[in-house]
Amino acid sequence: MAKANRIPRVPVKEQDPAERAKNFEEVSHGYSPEEAYLEATRCLNCSNPRCVGACPVHIQIPQFIYHLTEKDEMGAYAIISQDNSLPSVCGRVCPQEKQCEGACILGIKGQPVACGSLERYVGDWAIRHQSELPKPEITKNGKKVALVGSGPASLACATDLAKFGYEVKVFEALHQLGGVLVYGIPEFRLPKEGVVEKEVQWVKGLGVEFENDVVVGRTFTIDDLLDKMGYDAVFIGSGAGLPKFMGIEGENLNGVFSANEYLTRANLMHAYDCEYDTPIYLGKKVVVVGGGNVAMDAVRTAKRLGAEAIIVYRRSEAELPARAEEVHHAKQEGVIFKMLTNPIKVLGDENGAVKGIECVEMELGEPDASGRRRPMEKPDSNFVIDCDVVIMALGTSPNPLIKQTTKGLEVNKHGCVVADEDGSTTRPGVFAGGDTVTGAATVILAMGAGRKAAKAIHEYLSK
Repeated sequence: MAKANRIPRVPVKEQDPAERAKNFEEVSHGYSPEEAYLEATRCLNCSNPRCVGACPVHIQIPQFIYHLTEKDEMGAYAIISQDNSLPSVCGRVCPQEKQCEGACILGIKGQPVACGSLERYVGDWAIRHQSELPKPEITKNGKKVALVGSGPASLACATDLAKFGYEVKVFEALHQLGGVLVYGIPEFRLPKEGVVEKEVQWVKGLGVEFENDVVVGRTFTIDDLLDKMGYDAVFIGSGAGLPKFMGIEGENLNGVFSANEYLTRANLMHAYDCEYDTPIYLGKKVVVVGGGNVAMDAVRTAKRLGAEAIIVYRRSEAELPARAEEVHHAKQEGVIFKMLTNPIKVLGDENGAVKGIECVEMELGEPDASGRRRPMEKPDSNFVIDCDVVIMALGTSPNPLIKQTTKGLEVNKHGCVVADEDGSTTRPGVFAGGDTVTGAATVILAMGAGRKAAKAIHEYLSK
């Protein structure tokens, strides 16, 4: 431990904040080989590694880091790929501070090992050497499984099912593969062509088939997949794309968006690029309501599109659910944070366009069911923020189409599919995982659910 503690955590180089606030290039440059090897030497290789237990897909973290101390990237990738088919993605977007790094014993008195940055390094190395990576030996078992949606839950599920020997086909409603990875997360956090497409390509290399522009529930139903199209089981990994609003006056004015629409236009449809014919509504002053990662993505996108960008959140900064890194980056880029502030009305002009948002000041009371202190309105504290765009980043729920068109599939009051821990639903042969079960959550939690469902599908079809 003494040796590890003598070495400070190796910082990751980033774009200058003043420059990156004007472009959509990736903020973080990642580790060089020398930086990765040095950071790897900080790992204590614990006999009872808490980091592994804190990882939703249980990557053998000390083992892959050990290979980096030996400058053996292929060995490190072999360890990671046993549990994670998207290391470049996860190394960039996982909340490591709440998972692997949050459990690292070095973090008790100092800085934890940079597990996420090391995983990204190995994943990026694997992308550059994709043609050299060994493919697992797969023996087909003659059974077919269909997956709905091509987001992280389905990609993880498809990977494991393919290794088990199933004929796997993924049906995606959009024209690009990756689900929330392509429509929800901005390019400056997660490059699409250089990272997402490359890791999806690796999944394809396992024999997984993909079909775009298919809306399950419209093009055909889950019943059709099971009863008419010859599939033995179905996994629903269609995410949570239905936005939530506050229900306040003025939400139907021109210039009010859900973060889901705003980010989809910017990310999937390249609306930030003037060469594309999918323009986005550019505001001079943009208010984003919410405090999660999606809110940070939306407000940082607005900043890059030239707006004065403001976060409005009803609790204090200590309760912000967004990753600390994303909040830090947003502040560096000039985003304004108005904490303990809650909107009560969107104001419009004579043409039906947004001209401001009326808010009230809040104060924190006793903790509520979430464990966070309950925000309470201060009397007579109304004030107005002038703006021409309001973006609601208040969470999402699953599209009701799947429930409406699938016999015997139970959903809860939030519209989420009811599923057991292993992904089993109330409809035999139908499994589900990720945001369609939990509501909007993290990429790695969705992947963990996808892997559990793959195991359960294999056990179900093996009986």
